[in-house]
Amino acid sequence: MSAPPRVLTVAGSDSGGGAGIQADLKTMLALGVHGMSVVTAVTAQNSLGVQGAWELPVEAVRAQYRSVVDDIGVQAVKTGMLSSAELVEAVAELIAGTDAPAVVDPVGVSKHGDPLLAASALASVRERLLPVATVATPNLDEVAQLTGVRVESEGQLKEAAAAVLSYGPRWVLVKGGHLPGDAVDLLTDGTEEHWLRAPRHDNRHTHGTGCTLASAIASQLAKGRTVPEAVAAAKEYVTGAVAAGFALGGGIGPVDHAWALRTGTPSA
Repeated sequence: MSAPPRVLTVAGSDSGGGAGIQADLKTMLALGVHGMSVVTAVTAQNSLGVQGAWELPVEAVRAQYRSVVDDIGVQAVKTGMLSSAELVEAVAELIAGTDAPAVVDPVGVSKHGDPLLAASALASVRERLLPVATVATPNLDEVAQLTGVRVESEGQLKEAAAAVLSYGPRWVLVKGGHLPGDAVDLLTDGTEEHWLRAPRHDNRHTHGTGCTLASAIASQLAKGRTVPEAVAAAKEYVTGAVAAGFALGGGIGPVDHAWALRTGTPSA
């Protein structure tokens, strides 16, 4: 049997299993691709927040990446938590030398508001990481952190997207999930615009939403879909995962990465 498409996540570990590389690998399995990982940091994390984080050395991150890419190969790369400028720059260099689409989730803070990106790394994200991204997937807080543009209404999503695109990604998906009303996102390359809407589910258990969406996009790109096709399919998958999110521990539970497997929904 031939191997399925291969996707590499470069991200931090979430000990609670709801976000980070754990969420990425669950998403990839659910969508029928082979997930691989480069661990950038280890966190002590649960439903209540992040109690501690320990960044791995740059040489350990680089060695993991080269080990996977040089032998197994990849059809897509997804990045998540990169907490320092040194890590951001090393990963950007690795991605630039890899012939595969890259989905960059510029993780700035956790679902609970815990900072996951050093302020000193912001310039490296703007100048080194975003320019090598096929798709960047910032939420509204990350847009403000990176560009200074604060979005308070759907009409401002275009301004936010243009501000992110100015740093060089081929496409940007500005996630408007923090706005009232339907969950609306804007995908654009500066020429095309794709508005993606989904009903907002009354469910507070949404830990891992951003990681899951970015990994779903990477999985669909690895299957050969175009960026608009990949993002639309990923949006559908993550909407179902949010709807099925469940309580875990005493705080915010995770989205359900296995919802499509349970319902028999095709992963294609």
